[in-house]
Amino acid sequence: MTEEQQSQIFQEWLNEHKGILFKVIRSFAQSAEDQEDLFQEISVQLWRSVPKFKAESKVSTWIYRLALNQAIKWSTKEQRRPAEEHKEEFSRLLYQQAPADNSRLNWLYEQIHELEQTDRSICLMMFDGFSYKEIGEVVGISENYVGVKVNRIKEKLTAMSKKLN
Repeated sequence: MTEEQQSQIFQEWLNEHKGILFKVIRSFAQSAEDQEDLFQEISVQLWRSVPKFKAESKVSTWIYRLALNQAIKWSTKEQRRPAEEHKEEFSRLLYQQAPADNSRLNWLYEQIHELEQTDRSICLMMFDGFSYKEIGEVVGISENYVGVKVNRIKEKLTAMSKKLN
């Protein structure tokens, strides 16, 4: 694969699946600076992974797995910045594609951020309509256990929303 082909695929993936990236980023990083750092980490890893994609799963599933794994690594270790040559491009993409300010959406991301890492991953994929089987494959648990966890997450988020009222 040429670098030009890699770049074209990378750009297509970013354009088509930016929602996945922003959901993961907002769920794992709260400050704008941390969100930018995590976006850069995920973007660099996504760029590197383009040639490794074998189409054994959907692109969206592949990107979710990659983004969640990077977010988990990022949140459990010392945060480090990617190579400076990509920093400006990734920052531009993050701010260009950032969702509009919405207090309800911000509240939801704050609550999701409070969940355990696995529950965050399940929650995000559930919101995007992934099947329990697909979620289980990405997260590494059985399809049945995904169902159990989804019910517990719904109960927890419902209880959190009632505290507001």
